[in-house]
Amino acid sequence: MQQTPAHERHNPDLLSFIPRDAKFIVEVGCSSGALAREYKKLNLLDHRYIGIEIDPEFAKLAERHCDEVFLGNIENINESLWERFSHADCWIFGDTLEHLQDPWKILKKIRESMASHGNIVCCVPNSQHWSLQVKMAIGDLRYQKSGLLDITHLRFFTRQTLLELFVNTGFEVKNIHPRIFNEVRRDEFLPTIKELAKKAGVNPDAAGADAIALQYVILAKPSQNS
Repeated sequence: MQQTPAHERHNPDLLSFIPRDAKFIVEVGCSSGALAREYKKLNLLDHRYIGIEIDPEFAKLAERHCDEVFLGNIENINESLWERFSHADCWIFGDTLEHLQDPWKILKKIRESMASHGNIVCCVPNSQHWSLQVKMAIGDLRYQKSGLLDITHLRFFTRQTLLELFVNTGFEVKNIHPRIFNEVRRDEFLPTIKELAKKAGVNPDAAGADAIALQYVILAKPSQNS
């Protein structure tokens, strides 16, 4: 299956969540290496930035900016590689968790060896977005080459289920930021979404707010209770 196209742009919201003093960073799905390029401009301390990329052409591009790039699927790497990554103090999943067959398993694996000061930074599409609710209501839920219905997406998360994903894998969400953009016709559908939530017995304002974000950027740390 064809991967999401590579590009040279980075996600500025994701970048802002990466600790500036990280010593050992692993980015899963590093694509062209654009995020590594921008992060290295901000962290001038001695650090190592490793990329993991499933597409050989993207991996070649990422070598320009990452200190090292591993070609492969994070879900299939051997134990020797996991051992090499075990001391990472920051893992990055920029629009990649939704591509995994079992993101719960991967996060639990990371949690097993992550130090208490470690971090996970991720960006995940919002499946509660108003446009998907409309498409679902009219039976027009079709996969696309990119976006919320990217054909390579295997998992779908809302704000609530995304928070549960981290709690259930041993992490505590320290910050969550909704990525909101100007979108045509959004305000036409929000009242209907709120009314539906009201009829379902939940907070309509919360449902309306959760329908606006296109993506969520999250900073999570190991939970001290796990």
